[in-house]
Amino acid sequence: MIAFVSGPVAAVGPDTAVVEVGGVGMAVQCTPTTLSGLRVGQPARLATSLVVREDSLTLYGFADDDERQVFELLQTASGVGPRLAQAMLAVHSPDALRLAVATGDEKALTTVPGIGKKGAQRLLLELKDRLGEPVGRPAAAAAAPGWSDQLHAALVGLGYAPREAEDAVAAVAPQAEAALADGGSPQVPQLLRAALQTLNRAR
Repeated sequence: MIAFVSGPVAAVGPDTAVVEVGGVGMAVQCTPTTLSGLRVGQPARLATSLVVREDSLTLYGFADDDERQVFELLQTASGVGPRLAQAMLAVHSPDALRLAVATGDEKALTTVPGIGKKGAQRLLLELKDRLGEPVGRPAAAAAAPGWSDQLHAALVGLGYAPREAEDAVAAVAPQAEAALADGGSPQVPQLLRAALQTLNRAR
């Protein structure tokens, strides 16, 4: 198992970072929040989890060991693969997920794209004794950043000026509001791709 990768950041994309390790570029799948903390050319250390499939090897990266542990624990629940586990961590911090499971907060889980009411009920039941108690303050754990904050941070992390990031967030706001109006939640990776298209047209 590859426990972590460490080295200069060679590239940052909408959902992937490339970290140079010993002259080799390691592509790592990350959440927008994790990507927002990376800068091209700057050193980084990402905790990682290697997912092995018959036709692929995918490395998932995390800001710290706790996030990676929660990612792996989430996958012990039926119906949760690495992509859904990562989507859950893109919406909620590890402590927010622990708090949601500990308090039976079904609504918090349904804000994750791909999780409906029945799925949330099943996850609450299966994960109840697996994630443990929140390690931080409940108030801080419950306060997951909104889609606009995550998107803005991700764009700045990709090298755009804060003003450019603000304009791009405003440009995709109708798309996010439409998702909310339909009873869903804005998907940050999709909004990030749309925002990047807006920025590329503006340049």
